Amino acid sequence: MVPIIVAKDLQKSFKSLLAVNNISFSIDEGEVFGFLGPNGAGKTTTMRMIQCVSPVSGGSLDVLGMDVASRQREIKSQMGVVPQENNLDGDFTVYENLLVYSRYFDIPKDEAERRVEELLDFVHLQEKKDVMTESLSGGMKRRLVLARALINRPRLLILDEPTVGLDPQARHLIWEKLRSLKKQGVTIVLTSHYLDEVEKLCDRLVVMDNGKILVEGSPAGVIEEFIGSNIIEAENNPQLLECLRERDANYEIIGDMVHIYPDNAMELSEYLLMECSLTKISARPATLEDVFLKLTGRSLRE
Repeated sequence: MVPIIVAKDLQKSFKSLLAVNNISFSIDEGEVFGFLGPNGAGKTTTMRMIQCVSPVSGGSLDVLGMDVASRQREIKSQMGVVPQENNLDGDFTVYENLLVYSRYFDIPKDEAERRVEELLDFVHLQEKKDVMTESLSGGMKRRLVLARALINRPRLLILDEPTVGLDPQARHLIWEKLRSLKKQGVTIVLTSHYLDEVEKLCDRLVVMDNGKILVEGSPAGVIEEFIGSNIIEAENNPQLLECLRERDANYEIIGDMVHIYPDNAMELSEYLLMECSLTKISARPATLEDVFLKLTGRSLRE
């Protein structure tokens, strides 16, 4: 695979704060890659450096085979960005938002008009082409922002919280469009607090905290490495904890609940019910959210 983004010992500092601390990663062409982390972890700062809007403080960063320090214009010409906020122009219609944006890339008018029509079909907004953007629903606005990011037919698409605030139907439509872009060979880099979204979409991901990469791998591989296949949940009580200690089980106390990480969920569940006189336990598949909380903690980050 051809790497589209290569970072080596990447740093970003703001006065005395080292927001990104000597991280290295590589993202391949056609890959969907996720950056995860709590607020202040450094993921958004990293993505801003990839977008060429925040200069690198140390190390190296190549995007599309070019150094972000010297070839920003060329990189941006082949990149599409979906920001977290819907920054559409309220004075324009849906159609005009796309057509006007195409001028930033010097796309000839006839070609731009063809692309606008194609993109309106792609994001299911053809019937809204003459509607002012302020009248659109939240889901429609997100789809329009995605269409705008694709007007220059980018090789690299950057997504910051692409489905924030959307209902399930709108989220699934965005997912469908992103999978379609991946099939076309577009490289996608995203960050999202919806960990089920990352788990479904990403080929690989990193979890960041305090400016460092804690783990890198596929969603399934990361879950298996840090949690295992399943989690057993039970109410916290002294008898349960004594049983778990006798079995030398791997568990974590979370408030009034206990999360147990078994090698064999069925066998341990039967033991807890039969030998420990428990009346209620539940077993479920482990998720990326479990990994995230285990690695970065459960305290709130402002």
